[in-house]
Amino acid sequence: MLKICLIDDEDLVRVTLSDDLSEMGYVVEDFKLPGKALETLRQDFFQVVITDLKMPGMDGISLIRKAREISPKSSFIVITAFGSIETAVGAMKAGAYDYITKPFQPEEIHLILKRLEERYSLLQENLLLKTEIAAKSFFPQIVSRSEPMKKVLNMVKTIAPSDSNVLITGETGTGKELIAEAIHALSQRRDKPLIKVSCAALSRELLESELFGHVKGAFTGAVSNKTGRFEMADHGSLFLDEVDDIPIELQVKLLRVIQQKEIERVGDPRLIKLDVRMIAATKVNLYEKVKDGSFRSDLYYRLNVVPIHLPPLRQRLDDIPLLIRHFFEKFRADNPPNISPRTLQILVDYPWEGNIRELENLIERLSLVCQCNPMIPACLPDQYLPNASGKLSQKSGLEEKTSRFEREMIQMTLRQCQDNKSRAAKILQIPYSTLRSKMQKHGLS
Repeated sequence: MLKICLIDDEDLVRVTLSDDLSEMGYVVEDFKLPGKALETLRQDFFQVVITDLKMPGMDGISLIRKAREISPKSSFIVITAFGSIETAVGAMKAGAYDYITKPFQPEEIHLILKRLEERYSLLQENLLLKTEIAAKSFFPQIVSRSEPMKKVLNMVKTIAPSDSNVLITGETGTGKELIAEAIHALSQRRDKPLIKVSCAALSRELLESELFGHVKGAFTGAVSNKTGRFEMADHGSLFLDEVDDIPIELQVKLLRVIQQKEIERVGDPRLIKLDVRMIAATKVNLYEKVKDGSFRSDLYYRLNVVPIHLPPLRQRLDDIPLLIRHFFEKFRADNPPNISPRTLQILVDYPWEGNIRELENLIERLSLVCQCNPMIPACLPDQYLPNASGKLSQKSGLEEKTSRFEREMIQMTLRQCQDNKSRAAKILQIPYSTLRSKMQKHGLS
């Protein structure tokens, strides 16, 4: 059902039309003052704006021009008692969808709204189809089959087509940036840039200049004009990673961008209108920072319109084998190795405090330094190996590591030779008697 913003300075007309539209089932907010309506349009989205043409302070055509800057996806209908070809043409040029003259019957405006409903329905179907196509091309980059991640990806598909701000939370290495890329790729802004900013990597002064830009001479070292990341992201999306690191004094400026959809470059009082979707990410509990006063509550609620929480890898056990295979194919594309069942179990049981990033780093290391196929536990760095009690071991000595590697190699070779010890000894290039001795030493006889 359409959401309608109604503006008319005549109380009787406004209230009567608002009641009629509400009875038809539409959601209506009515305003006597155009300025108040514009403030509300900055905060909320209305599919339809119905405005009178002649009003004190601001006429309907001026209102449409300003409202289209704020809400370019809204449709506008002009109603007036001053009907003429000139005013109709002026309204259409300003961006009105249709034009109706007072007095009119409720059915007349209902017919216009019905056409708009059909139009929005077709646009929505088209948008969903485009989202499905984009999802099929992008989602293969996200390696997952676990239930927690299925829920995340379903949420991404649902919210991506909207322009709502998104707050992605999750531990370090869980893939927050990849999810931000997915949201942008599935959105209506996919053909415009996704600009990324790491808020923790810059000082307060540099971050302000990076986000908002500056003009020549704004501060020492500002030898030329600089375009900020917000301007770069106009009509696209801006990804603010580690948003919790934004200093409190800059949070005020960020809030203004969200509320007013405009920025000031450092050293320049002129306002620049922008249309940017905000995607923020944090590894901390941002609400706790709100409670301790280090993060503004109003900014938090503006960013946290759509929250998405990424589960840690230890809650995605079904994904670990898939990720291991994916990373081996990435780093050893010519000949990705297999991995022994025992090695795989060790990696599945590991707590992965660094999450996917830690797993990727490990597989890259193994791809470089270990030529075993399949990969055996002895290939793993000591920190990943459990000790006899089942707990992860501390670093062991060279002798223990060598012994463990030797045992695994003998076991693997015997399996390949179907327990033919003579063949195994030849493959290992050791005498048969030495093999028997080592098997006895390792409890394999």
